[in-house]
Amino acid sequence: MRSDKELKLSKKDIWLASWRWIFFALSTQNYEYMMGTGFAHSLSGSLEKLYEHDQVGLSKALKRHVTFFNTEPQLGSIIPGIVLSLEEEYANNQDNQEPSAILQTKNVLMGPIASLGDSFLVGMVNPILLSIAIGLSANGSLLGLIVFLILWIVLVIFIRHFLFIKGYLLGLDAIKILKNEKIKNKIVQVVTVFGLIVIGGATVVTSEVITSTQFLFDKNGMTMQKIMEQPMFGFISIFILLTYYFFLSKKKWSFVRLVCASLLAVAIILLFQIL
Repeated sequence: MRSDKELKLSKKDIWLASWRWIFFALSTQNYEYMMGTGFAHSLSGSLEKLYEHDQVGLSKALKRHVTFFNTEPQLGSIIPGIVLSLEEEYANNQDNQEPSAILQTKNVLMGPIASLGDSFLVGMVNPILLSIAIGLSANGSLLGLIVFLILWIVLVIFIRHFLFIKGYLLGLDAIKILKNEKIKNKIVQVVTVFGLIVIGGATVVTSEVITSTQFLFDKNGMTMQKIMEQPMFGFISIFILLTYYFFLSKKKWSFVRLVCASLLAVAIILLFQIL
């Protein structure tokens, strides 16, 4: 039985839905529904309030979301937020809206956001955090592991909660923001610059290239190592890193080809004692 009173979710309801998503988004993941059951569970408390006097409507709403759903769970948090907003609108205006629009929104968004999340978080942010952790653990310390876990967990919780709430507040308007190329480009640019700084620092800390070649300017002579590292500490390591970057990004070499070329170069250096 439906009520004529306007149905409105409280801030507490939305926050509880957000925290359910944070902790249970990947619960009972399976090959049939993937994240579908976790998605339905995250909205279940809010749906029970919206359909408090309509058990048939509640049943249909839950079944709508126990369907196939798969995306990147961090940036993808905006999707259940948007869907919750649409469910609230539909519960108040079932005669003039179609529930199929809710499913279409989920299906349209999950692919592009998965691609964006995997490339941004998994492909950029995660390696940056790991680079920091590797640098801190270079001498066998557990500090790197602890720092990585804390940073990653805090980042995951913040992103999931923030985007879920924003998705609910903005509704379908959130899609316009997601399509804004300027915002995406600025985020990528900032993360890229920060990543290069961290990776450059980690390279100097975790790798050491030593050469024994000497130039006899005086009695003692001077090694190539001292000459090359006078302007910048770790110059040789950074030079090798930039060389790898050049061949990978500019020359489009594969990783396997780069490794084979590196092994060949090392073999020649050792054979002829060049450095």
